[in-house]
Amino acid sequence: MTDRTQQGTVRLTVAQAVVTYLSRQYSVADGRRRRLVPAALGIFGHGNVAGLGQALDQLSDQLPFVQGRNEQALVHIATAYAKATKRHSTLAVTASIGPGALNMVTGAGLATVNRLPVLLLPGDTYATRHQGPVLQQLQHPIEADASVNDAFRPVSRFFDRITRPEQLLTALPAAMRALTDVDTGAVVVSLPQDIQSHAYDYPVAFFAERDWPIRRPAPDADEVAAVARLLADAEKPLIIAGGGVVYSGATEELEALADAAGVPVVETFAGKGAVQRRAWWQLGGIGLEGTPAVNTLAREADFVLTVGSRLTDFATASHSIFENPDVRFASVNVNVHDAGRLGATGIVADAKRALAALTEAVRVNGTTTSAGWQEKVRTLDARWQEERTAALDPDTPFDLAALPADSDVVRDTEAALTQGQLIGLLQEHARSGDTIIAAAGGPPGDLQKVWDATEGRYAHLEFGFSCMGYELPAAIGVRFAEPDPDKRVLSLLGDGTFLMAPTELVTAAQERLPITIVIPENHGYQVIHRLQMGRNGREFGNEFRYRDGSLEIGSGKSARLEGDYLQVDLVKTAEGLGARALRATTADEVRTALADTRDHNGPVVLVVPVIPHADLPGAGVWWDVAPAEVSEQEAVAQLRAEYEEGLASQRWYG
Repeated sequence: MTDRTQQGTVRLTVAQAVVTYLSRQYSVADGRRRRLVPAALGIFGHGNVAGLGQALDQLSDQLPFVQGRNEQALVHIATAYAKATKRHSTLAVTASIGPGALNMVTGAGLATVNRLPVLLLPGDTYATRHQGPVLQQLQHPIEADASVNDAFRPVSRFFDRITRPEQLLTALPAAMRALTDVDTGAVVVSLPQDIQSHAYDYPVAFFAERDWPIRRPAPDADEVAAVARLLADAEKPLIIAGGGVVYSGATEELEALADAAGVPVVETFAGKGAVQRRAWWQLGGIGLEGTPAVNTLAREADFVLTVGSRLTDFATASHSIFENPDVRFASVNVNVHDAGRLGATGIVADAKRALAALTEAVRVNGTTTSAGWQEKVRTLDARWQEERTAALDPDTPFDLAALPADSDVVRDTEAALTQGQLIGLLQEHARSGDTIIAAAGGPPGDLQKVWDATEGRYAHLEFGFSCMGYELPAAIGVRFAEPDPDKRVLSLLGDGTFLMAPTELVTAAQERLPITIVIPENHGYQVIHRLQMGRNGREFGNEFRYRDGSLEIGSGKSARLEGDYLQVDLVKTAEGLGARALRATTADEVRTALADTRDHNGPVVLVVPVIPHADLPGAGVWWDVAPAEVSEQEAVAQLRAEYEEGLASQRWYG
């Protein structure tokens, strides 16, 4: 045994110790060893410039630094990087005190909800308290040790505040364990400004290289046998693939099970692309933004096996989609709570290992589905594929004249394409190795419904938190994870999202990162407009329109936002932030723009006007968003009655 007391010490500041330690941590998964935290991102202020700023400067060869423009966006970059590396690696993000730190809270929530590892190093107010109150300090009347960083606690998987230098000796290993745990999320090590610069004699051994295994929990044989029996007894089984399949690298095992048992496979947002091989049983999305074919099958299914998903209300149509009174559920998940959702018989294990064991049991039992069920799957999917092809066809003009008189599709813009037709053009352009990204608004739902994410065309959909502002920085994170410029990284985001958070274009330009941002310009928060029309019956506050008159605050009367659409030049905005920006209106112009910019060594922004309110075909399911129970507006009362009819379809499954 080595006597660590004889190994000596090294005197470092807290910040220097953090950076040195991070530079020597590795994850190990499936025999591959890689840096767990290979770089840091940040914005400096008085709360971190003299501590972490000095350390990152001194040790920049060990932990490269990326300068950003918005702290929330930097967390999104790190989270997207973690997602793209299948949770085997992440990035550190530092921010100053107060607003800089708090700007990271939304990003922390996104990471934790999606169970993606990210390391946050916010500055904090002084631990010594000689100076108080200091700039940006929260003064709580009865909690003297409270700071704004306590806001991280409910949205983090791990939180610690370092008030003495030696606390790093236990805090940093605990942080690494959380980053590499199967149930990971945001990891926050809060660093008071003064403590960052304090020095301590750390054991040299603390900074030795260390490996952190990404574990694959093995399935219990009895749990596998129980699920195999349920599958053998089923006449109309269905598999739902979630993000856990992707993170586990269990695509081949999932495809083998579907082949062996003859079971159709559908996907959640996070599970999009879990199946890479085209086959009769590969069907696409389920639920509120799924396909009509999938949702019809879900209604009839008598057995549903969920793999690596926590089954949010979008997937289950608010617990209304599984209508078969005899339906039973099973689940594979590393999280014991998710393994039991909907009263499921659970296999608490890694998806790759559990699916392999379940496939072996199926082969031994000779389990397979009937020709009748397989034929129904084929028939429904073929019908949907025809509808999908028509909706995505960019060369057949959208027929405005055929619309009913009461349609709210806007007919008098310059747009020639629908958003669906634009997606059709992106699909036509996509190659194996390309990644398309979406997170909030209409794009992720449309991609979930119609995007072909097989044969290496990857879909990176963040819909656990559905966070506006994720898409553009996520492209940077994915590009960091996949530096090959021949593999295009493209984000599809609405004009509302772009206007909210465009500034990381500057970061992409600074780093000369080849990313492509495609903006379907439809003049508003149109997916919420669609929901609003279905729940309130009229538009209010979601379209980008001029006020038709004056705003008279406090007068008891005011003109509404019902004028013409805003004239905002998104191309000039993007150009001003360092991107190569283009506007394309017709299908051929979009094709040319995509082809001409594919090899551009930097950020590209393509703005495409699309026809407002011209949506893809519906999914045919209900969602629990309640209209007002009492209203003076006649339309609301009718919509409430329709909602209550849908409420009767909602079930408790156990």
